[in-house]
Amino acid sequence: MSHLAHRAGYSELVERLNRFPQGAPPSESLYRILALLFSQQEAALVARLPIQPFNAAKAAAIWRVSEAEARRTLENLASRALLVDVEQDGDSVYTLPPPMAGFFEFSLMRVRSDIDQKALSELFYQYLNVEEEFIRDLFFGAETRPARVYVQEPVLPPEPAVRVLDYERASHIARTASHIAVGICYCRHKMAHLDRDCAAPKEICLTFNGAAESLAKHGHARAIDAVEALDLFQQAYAHNLVQFGENAQRDVSFICNCCGCCCEGMIAARRFGSLHPVATTNFLPVVDEAACSGCGKCAAACPVEAMSLVSANDPRSPNRKKARLNAEICLGCGVCVRACGQAALRLESRPERVITPVTSVHRIVLAALERGRLQNLIFDNRALWNHRALAAVLGAILRLPPVKRLAAAQQVRSRYLLALIERSGK
Repeated sequence: MSHLAHRAGYSELVERLNRFPQGAPPSESLYRILALLFSQQEAALVARLPIQPFNAAKAAAIWRVSEAEARRTLENLASRALLVDVEQDGDSVYTLPPPMAGFFEFSLMRVRSDIDQKALSELFYQYLNVEEEFIRDLFFGAETRPARVYVQEPVLPPEPAVRVLDYERASHIARTASHIAVGICYCRHKMAHLDRDCAAPKEICLTFNGAAESLAKHGHARAIDAVEALDLFQQAYAHNLVQFGENAQRDVSFICNCCGCCCEGMIAARRFGSLHPVATTNFLPVVDEAACSGCGKCAAACPVEAMSLVSANDPRSPNRKKARLNAEICLGCGVCVRACGQAALRLESRPERVITPVTSVHRIVLAALERGRLQNLIFDNRALWNHRALAAVLGAILRLPPVKRLAAAQQVRSRYLLALIERSGK
């Protein structure tokens, strides 16, 4: 009984995390992670917070404390990167981010002494790299993926050879962001505590807009400008890192520069490639077999083993090799094209364009519908959209039989509902 009582606040927090479209399957590792990050009392308080953004007055009403006391608690949690806080109309507005990309990463985005980062890293490795339930839920729990890959811009052919939209360029995300911050790569920092990290740069992962504003304000990341962000992108290209960021066209919150050996997204893409755990770019490399020397640089650089060497079937040179692409698992990142020294690779457009949600709100609504958790968004008393209109539309969807509900999910991508979501998010 005492063991259950001790876990009570954390169990409530786990239940709250799993009301969001992207959750965290319970396990002993998860409870130990939460115990390192939250006190039991904090866990119980955070478990009662709304899914949608809220202010101190709202939290005070939920917790039944004074607004001043609620603000102190919220500021303390935000200072430890457990909540994200941004200024809106002169007031602080708070959000509990999901575990990933969210407060898991934030805990290791800088070196700090207020938590045991080595113990936390070991628990993260167990929960994310040994146990599979969290990763499977994160990347396969919904058709709409939480993150997408960005193409290496220097290897893009000039238009009109391929069509490249603004939101497909990481440089556009940096140039249009309201705030930018850089922090330590969570994945390589975690692996460093296990003596398994690689030599890739660590202070190279970027956050944007509200997330960057909050993390920089509390010292978890360093505020930078677009010029430095573009320089970091060039550094990432030079180290054959894959740009992996939020799956949205606008108001992107993060772009990580990922290696194939340490980063969860790349590891998942390599382990479960044919299941498409991350949204790819709209491009694929094409091999010029006549120019390919079979040197293997492209295969060595590919983070997900989509490029390999096979026999060139050349009777005059029986040992000659050539590059071959497995398009089924290719991310379309362009790392292999940069690695090729023979100009034997080029990027072309995929036969069908990959659909990218317009905003994070759009992506969350789609994922919630696909996971059967939409009611958790509808019946939250602070919503980002026109609550009555969207609740009526999506409430009707929830009452549909499964087959019709699946068809309705496709309709969420229609122009009408996209417009509704966009208007309500303002």
